Amino acid sequence: MSSDRLEGLALVAGAGRGIGAGIARELASAGMRVAVTGRTRDQVEAVAAEIGGTALVGDVSRPEDVARWVDELGAVDLLVANAGIAIHEGHAWEVDAEEWWHVLEVNVLGVYLCCRAVIPGMIERGGGRIVITGSGASYLPGSSESAYAASKAAVGRFGETLARQLEPHGIPVFVISPGLVRTAMTQRAFADDAPWTPPELAPRLVRALASGRADALSGRYIHAEHDDVDDLVARADEIRRDDLNAIRLQR
Repeated sequence: MSSDRLEGLALVAGAGRGIGAGIARELASAGMRVAVTGRTRDQVEAVAAEIGGTALVGDVSRPEDVARWVDELGAVDLLVANAGIAIHEGHAWEVDAEEWWHVLEVNVLGVYLCCRAVIPGMIERGGGRIVITGSGASYLPGSSESAYAASKAAVGRFGETLARQLEPHGIPVFVISPGLVRTAMTQRAFADDAPWTPPELAPRLVRALASGRADALSGRYIHAEHDDVDDLVARADEIRRDDLNAIRLQR
C-alpha cells in the first residue's frame, strides 16, 4: 500500500461498486473524507458505511443531482469522475439510438457536470485536483463497443484540454486508465483468461495523484498497470518536452 497520507474531502462518482468502490476505500484508508455517489442506494450506502463516508444517491447525467451533491458537501478537494456504463452492441446501427446516446450522457456529460460543479469552488479556494477515469478502449485496436469507445475517447480529450484551462489556477487534471479490471461490467465482455489487471492498481494510482507529488503530470494519460508514477514524476520535464503520455496520431 502507498505511504501517501491525504487530507480533505474526495467526491468519487460511480463508487457503489467496482473500480470506484476500490478508489473510495483507498482514499479513506489514506485519511481523506470520502463522498460515495451512485444510482443504486443499497450499494452506495454500503460502501459509505464501510469507510465512514457520505452516501449520495443520484445520476451523474442529471445536472440537478450533481449540483445537489456539491451543495451538500461544500468544499471538494478531489474529484474522481469515475462513473461509467457500457452496452453490448453487436452492431452499432442496430442499437436503439437513445440507448446508444445514454452511454455518452453518463460517461461524457456526467464527467463534465461533475467537473463543472466542483471547479468554481476549487478556483475560489485556490486549489484542488481532478482525476477522470479513461480507458484503453479509446485508442486500442479491436474495440467492439462503439458507444463506450467513443465516450472514453471524448473524456480523454476533455481531460487534457481542461488541464490546460485550469493550469493558471493550479488545479491539476489527470486521465487514468485502470486497465482491464474484472467488474460486473467487464466480466460480461471478456473471458476468464483475459489479461485482467489487479484491482488494487487504479486505487493506488489515484492515491498517488491525490497526494500532489505528480502534479507536474497534469493533462497526461497515466495507465495504472503500465506506468510507474515515481518514474513519471522523475521524468516530468522530458514528458512535457516530448509530449509523452498523450494519445496522438503518429506519422
